[in-house]
Amino acid sequence: MLVLNGLVWPHIAYLLASRSEQPFEQEIINMKIDSALGGVWVAIMSFNALPSVVILSMMSMNNIASGGKNVFCKGLALQIACSLLTAWIFNLPFKPETSPLQVYACLPMIIIYPSLLGLVTYRTAKRLAENKEELLRISVRDGLTGLYNRRHWEHQLHNQFDSCRRYQHGATLILLDIDNFKSINDTFGHAVGDEAITVLAEELLLGLRAIDIVGRYGGDEFGAILPNTTAEQTREVLMRIQERLADLVFTQAPPLQLRVSAGIADYRHDMINYQQWLKAADSALYLAKDNGRNRIELAS
Repeated sequence: MLVLNGLVWPHIAYLLASRSEQPFEQEIINMKIDSALGGVWVAIMSFNALPSVVILSMMSMNNIASGGKNVFCKGLALQIACSLLTAWIFNLPFKPETSPLQVYACLPMIIIYPSLLGLVTYRTAKRLAENKEELLRISVRDGLTGLYNRRHWEHQLHNQFDSCRRYQHGATLILLDIDNFKSINDTFGHAVGDEAITVLAEELLLGLRAIDIVGRYGGDEFGAILPNTTAEQTREVLMRIQERLADLVFTQAPPLQLRVSAGIADYRHDMINYQQWLKAADSALYLAKDNGRNRIELAS
């Protein structure tokens, strides 16, 4: 019995789980079988108090850690039922007394198993936290530039609009895109186009403040929210960024000169919602394009 339970059954359980179409469900079944076998061993040990409690408690810890309250309750019921059934079938005696030697024999299990279970639980929780953090990062960041994606950036814009309205402070909104971006892709290839996007993202981060909120609005278009800033101040910042972009040399496309057009809109107290603010910046951006590109226009 000891050989079958200790050496044969674990391999059978592993094969059943590894070959199952639903391995998690199979592992729950395996744990229930473990619980039943634990109950059998309690009866075989004549219900010796300390070893029986050790077996039942360790299995219960494993069940609740892996399957929650449902698996714990079912496992405990199986342990009790199988121990009583085994004792009744084989007419086993009831001897709950524990000798000093048996106490010492149980000590390693009492010390080691909870420590190992705690370590496994800690590592699992840490891995889940890391995965959650990574999923959160993916959900709010653009994969190419690392900036906020459009959905999250618009959420930040909404928050900034509400803040301006509530606390009566100013802010400036920028929408800008790369001039003739389709021509860049067609002439130099998509790799250079992607490089142009990442370079512009880097220059925006370098040229703006840490408190400014920059995002990729879509394609080659970017947005930035500058709290406590006027349109004229923002124009000066963008002009410096344009100057740095003009000096850039692309190793894969030396003739390329990166130019951007931008529209700037101040927050106004008469704006109904953040979409109206966004529309004002978008109109200024299209005005910059219509007036010859490589320009910065302020919303009227």
